[in-house]
Amino acid sequence: MPIIDGQEQERQGVMDTANLMVVSARTAPKSGGVDDILTAVVYGAEAEALATDMEKIAVERNMERWSQQAKEVRGSDVIVLIGVRGTKRYITNCGACGYKSCDEFDKVEKKLGQDFQGPTCIFKALDLGIAVCSAVKTASILNVDNRIFYRIGAAARRLNYMPAASIIMGIPLSAKGKNPYFDRASR
Repeated sequence: MPIIDGQEQERQGVMDTANLMVVSARTAPKSGGVDDILTAVVYGAEAEALATDMEKIAVERNMERWSQQAKEVRGSDVIVLIGVRGTKRYITNCGACGYKSCDEFDKVEKKLGQDFQGPTCIFKALDLGIAVCSAVKTASILNVDNRIFYRIGAAARRLNYMPAASIIMGIPLSAKGKNPYFDRASR
């Protein structure tokens, strides 16, 4: 009878979970049924590049938390990225974006801020939140350690991993004896 190494099976299980999370993000409800969600799975050299860029941002902004989260990226098996084309409008003229109408929102110049591009349609931001929550729910059901990281998304945007996304969130995944993303001692 063959013996399969448990660590390799755990790594494969985490990758399978990442794939199912992407499915969950895709099938999550969207405003008006219009899907502007983007997804990607990152590991290996590309995940290392994320961690390296997060360390660069830590230095640029003199904010140590970026470096701490870069270590958490390096300790992860895989990263799920979920983004949105948030500078597209959802036609309601609600004004939550700060403009009087969706036509006015469309005409305004879309600008890159410190981390993301805006202004953002509130409905697209809500769609992103729903997709991200649906994805992490899937990871949680499958008992895979995860957490939503703004900083991973900011680095992914700088590295142009999802060029069409105006906002990106990153979700690191791992299977460890203790969830590495919720360590109170490191806060």
